[in-house]
Amino acid sequence: MAIFSASRGKPRKSTVFLNISFLFLFLFYIATSYFPDQPNEPEVTTKHSFVLQEELTKTDGCSRIHDYTDYKSKCEYIKSNIGCRSKGYINYLQIFYCTCGKFSMLGHVMLLLWLAVLFYLLGNTAADYFCPSLESLSKLLKLSPTIAGVTLLSLGNGAPDVFASIVSFTRSSNGDVGLNSILGGAFFVSSVVVGVISLLTSPRQISVDKCSFIRDVCFFLFSLCCLLLIILVGKISLWGAISFLAIYLGYVSVVCIMHFQYRKKNHSTADGNQEEFLERGIPLLGYADDEKPIVVDKTTDEDQQSSLIFCNLDSSSCYYLGRLLYVLEYPLYIPRRLTIPVVSEERWSRPYAVVSVALAPLLLAALCNSQRKREFGSKSSLVTYMTSGLIGMVLGNLAYVTTKKSSPPKKSLFPWLAGGFLMSVTWSYIIAEELVSLLISLGYILGINPSVLGLTVLAWGNSLGDLIANVAMAVNGGADGVQIAISGCYAGPMFNTLLGLGISLVISSGSKYPSSFVIPKDPSLYETLGFLIGGLLWALVILPRKNMRLDRSLGIGLLAIYLCFLSLRLARSLGLLKLHGVS
Repeated sequence: MAIFSASRGKPRKSTVFLNISFLFLFLFYIATSYFPDQPNEPEVTTKHSFVLQEELTKTDGCSRIHDYTDYKSKCEYIKSNIGCRSKGYINYLQIFYCTCGKFSMLGHVMLLLWLAVLFYLLGNTAADYFCPSLESLSKLLKLSPTIAGVTLLSLGNGAPDVFASIVSFTRSSNGDVGLNSILGGAFFVSSVVVGVISLLTSPRQISVDKCSFIRDVCFFLFSLCCLLLIILVGKISLWGAISFLAIYLGYVSVVCIMHFQYRKKNHSTADGNQEEFLERGIPLLGYADDEKPIVVDKTTDEDQQSSLIFCNLDSSSCYYLGRLLYVLEYPLYIPRRLTIPVVSEERWSRPYAVVSVALAPLLLAALCNSQRKREFGSKSSLVTYMTSGLIGMVLGNLAYVTTKKSSPPKKSLFPWLAGGFLMSVTWSYIIAEELVSLLISLGYILGINPSVLGLTVLAWGNSLGDLIANVAMAVNGGADGVQIAISGCYAGPMFNTLLGLGISLVISSGSKYPSSFVIPKDPSLYETLGFLIGGLLWALVILPRKNMRLDRSLGIGLLAIYLCFLSLRLARSLGLLKLHGVS
């Protein structure tokens, strides 16, 4: 997650580029939405119109869009087919085929830029707002490192995957995207990240704790077997979904029991040896964030050195250029800063705090109205906005009266932290909803099953921070860093699988209660689960045989399993291989 963390001290090149891209895309969207060029509207022949009218009665989504050859007929098909309407806030198919028209290259570039912006927003919101709120809540509630590591802090690390899964089930009607995203991310982390760590640390002959490793892997295997059973049955009831979600409570209970047993067993030992031994009984997700700033600080130092070299040319020009770059960071920063309360010492600002608690209810009202698909002019929406505006005014005045300009509040922190948590969840949900909608649209444009994009693009994007942070911990953190990284590679994906899919299944089955929720049919899920379980079994067999030492055989085997899986999916996508029941 550290890769997404942004510092307000020095603007980063990547952050500035993404903000400039956002400004360009925003202006383009405004210009094409409110000032359309009417003469360029596509004209469709009578034959095309007759064919397109038939599509209105079909419910196959937007899969027949490639049956048409020219962009004009595709544009008309998108406008007339209900299945082509976006489940998010932006209709990407209409932008690509109608607005960009024959300039398809421009459409591809714009959608890819927007994809990068959404990935950055999702990761940065979790890193800069969601995780700090969770950490502060764990300290305020005085949770032990063990409990915090397997609950609040692991929720922060897996937030992008969890929200993307919930959105895909509840809003996009493409639950297979969420399934493939969660399983793809788990497969990537448990195979590629563990494989890379094993290869890089094999010369040092570092051993990992056997009890923690076997506990995490066995629980993960049990979770995947339960998920496989659910997919085989093809449907799940509300109580079944709750039972699947409860597996994680069982895992937390086992972790706590082991932790207290270690503490009781070693009560009479020396303090130093006791602490060292106790650390090995903890899943260590809670310690991951202590190591991650190393990556950020290193990058920041490099940026500062390069900026100093550049600024030697002209101090006045450098000053104005620095201010310009600082301003260019605001388009993606301001909307979240004005609606998410932040009470940390280093980021405290009384004006931001007052405005954020005043505007937060309005954002929640807007989200509520969009979920109910109400028009802004409707009477119900007006009442919602007036009520939220009144609540915002009251909260804003209370914040102004009870806070100081010099420092954040020291008392009554829980409402502030709970508000920051709620609003960071809200922003993560909005961004994840748009990200899933964009991936589904890209699947239609490229002729690729959206579930494949969820398995690759969405999974890789959400796991990139884990790859960089865990590898950095393993390489630079010594034996303890390797233990932390390996523990996170198994406990983190298990959290995403049980909580991300568990909450999604509970919500979906609850909406169908007393009937059962039908699991999206995607035969490729079987091979994904098969390869994922195969990778876990390989690690479970090889590590004990090597006395729990990470070596090249473990890393090469895991990477080979993942490459075989990717090769199989690529061959099927290109039509080189067809399996029975799998398109």
